[in-house]
Amino acid sequence: MNAVTTPAANSDDVALFVASVTDRAVILTTPDGTITYWNIGAERLFGASAAASTGGSIDAFWPAASGRWPSAGTRATVRLDDWCKRADESEFMADITVAPLFDDTDELRGYGLSIADVTGPRAAEQMLAESEAHMRSVLATVPDAMIVIDERGLIQSFSAAAERLFGYTEAEVLGRNVSLLMPGDHRARHDRYLEHYLETGERRIIGIGRIVVGERKDGTEFPMELSVGEARSADGRIFTGFIRDLSEQQRAELRLKELQGELIHVSRLSAMGTMASTLAHELNQPLTAIANYLEAARDLIDADDAPRELLIEAVSESASEALRAGRIVRRLRDFVARGETERRIEPLPTLIEDALRLGLTGARELGVRSFVSLDPAATHVLADRVQVQQVLVNLLRNAVEALRNGEVSDITTSTLRDGTMVRISVADTGPGLDPTIAPRLFQAFASNKQDGMGLGLSICRTIVEAHGGRIWAEPGTDRGTVFHFTLPAAQAGDAE
Repeated sequence: MNAVTTPAANSDDVALFVASVTDRAVILTTPDGTITYWNIGAERLFGASAAASTGGSIDAFWPAASGRWPSAGTRATVRLDDWCKRADESEFMADITVAPLFDDTDELRGYGLSIADVTGPRAAEQMLAESEAHMRSVLATVPDAMIVIDERGLIQSFSAAAERLFGYTEAEVLGRNVSLLMPGDHRARHDRYLEHYLETGERRIIGIGRIVVGERKDGTEFPMELSVGEARSADGRIFTGFIRDLSEQQRAELRLKELQGELIHVSRLSAMGTMASTLAHELNQPLTAIANYLEAARDLIDADDAPRELLIEAVSESASEALRAGRIVRRLRDFVARGETERRIEPLPTLIEDALRLGLTGARELGVRSFVSLDPAATHVLADRVQVQQVLVNLLRNAVEALRNGEVSDITTSTLRDGTMVRISVADTGPGLDPTIAPRLFQAFASNKQDGMGLGLSICRTIVEAHGGRIWAEPGTDRGTVFHFTLPAAQAGDAE
């Protein structure tokens, strides 16, 4: 379409306007590219005056011009990006428009060019494109799933790891609400949370992170760790979520607990094995007493004039010793039984009494004296009875071992209420800790016993820490060693 001028806008006005344009070069050339017109904008852009440029070839400023002209005979205007060169030989990226100029006889008179420096904008566009490509690369390779949403909760980006984790392709979820990836009971709460955050700025996940539940395309749910970051763009806020599947971690933790339970159980069996001879001796005492009382009862029955009271006493004592033997067997059975870990409110004095009976089996024959000091305020603990007894038995057996061939062989078991915890202590008067073993006393396989595996105290630490307590050792006041461990105290009313 040809330009039309009116009396108010004649050719002189157009020429004046073109000559005055300073933000771009306006250039006229002959059909062979010889420059015939060079405006002020061209002088500023190329750094060359009109006098120096007119009559020269456009190739001096646009090296590729001869190969980029519109096709011969075409009237179409061409617009393109290409490199141009200033008078000082520096180059810049230019937005170039080339328009063929024809006279009334359709003869090509030359070309009109409009050239503007777009190096900055094009560089920015290229950087943006490279940035987007880089982001795509990150999204494709980052091991954790990454999801970007806008302030309406609509998904803007969905990484390759997210595709693998949730089972959706990016095309399936773009533009949809991110609650699609949550179980039904969580979806409404997510939208309300997002609205609440935008209104109040109160954070519950953003910048904090938490464990939540996700839902895959097939409807299966899984635990995941979610961390969310926030950024602002020209279009508003965007939120980037990084997601890590915790399914495998939880399975590993469950298996670790199972293995720890197995190890703890085996440790109890091992403890009974090392105490077999002394336990047999302890059990033999009531059995021998029963045999003696029954023999006496038989003799009394054979005697015609035997007092009835003596016969009743012999039978009663036999029954009492049988009950004593039964209690010993029951304590052993409960101690080595494999069962589910169950923490309940336990009376601490009873728990310690049973552990002392087991742990100090045969100690009296070695000349060991046992003392007990119980804090009246430490009456109940929240614990698994068998496991805590295992800790006490282990500490007591270690104390008995430490007292062999000692001048003074005393073991003191004491309790102390310490705020919300109860501290249980086992002190001996032995030679004290070996300085070489003390720093790694509670590590696995740390032992100074010739036939010891070094697992006992490591298992004790595992049990105590699983109860929320801690275990440590320190030198005794005068001699020996004191082992302490803590357990959660139970409120008096809870025991009822």
